[in-house]
Amino acid sequence: MRVLVACEFSGRVRDAFIAAGHDAVSCDLLPSETPGPHYQGDIRDMLAAPWDLMIAHPPCTHLAVSGARWFAEKREEQADALAFVRMLLDADVPRIALENPVSIISSHIRRPDQIVQPWMFGEGETKATCLWLKNLPKLVATDIVPGRAGRVWREAPSPERWKNRSRTYPGLAKAMAEQWGAADLTLGLAS
Repeated sequence: MRVLVACEFSGRVRDAFIAAGHDAVSCDLLPSETPGPHYQGDIRDMLAAPWDLMIAHPPCTHLAVSGARWFAEKREEQADALAFVRMLLDADVPRIALENPVSIISSHIRRPDQIVQPWMFGEGETKATCLWLKNLPKLVATDIVPGRAGRVWREAPSPERWKNRSRTYPGLAKAMAEQWGAADLTLGLAS
């Protein structure tokens, strides 16, 4: 399967798909943190290629409800961010998963198809992750664990905080690769 991982600098989802035997490429304005197939540039440059699946992680800075107290000051940025999300969801790719935290996407575009947590996939953390799906099955929990901390949200302010908060947990990336990588491309059902 040809997989495009949009707006990913960590390489975690890309590498999970590669480990599962797929041809995966990440794309972000930033360089990849890990070696591997990565296009540093605008995702729109990559959308004309024939992809079987796109996992998109659009920036949540102007979308996440955790920043609601600043919404009145950033209407234009929100409109631009929502237009970017619509462009990703409307891309000519047969299977799409768009990932974001709880955000205004739900009220301005549509509600998510699923909300998952890292603790459902072997990570002892909380971080509600909304998934908007096109022709993909909902993820099934693989390893529910106790000890559900919320470290990512309690991290002290720093220049790297936004990066630390945006990385996909490895267990969730692995579940995406295993479950969506096995998705039947004609039916959108797990095979």
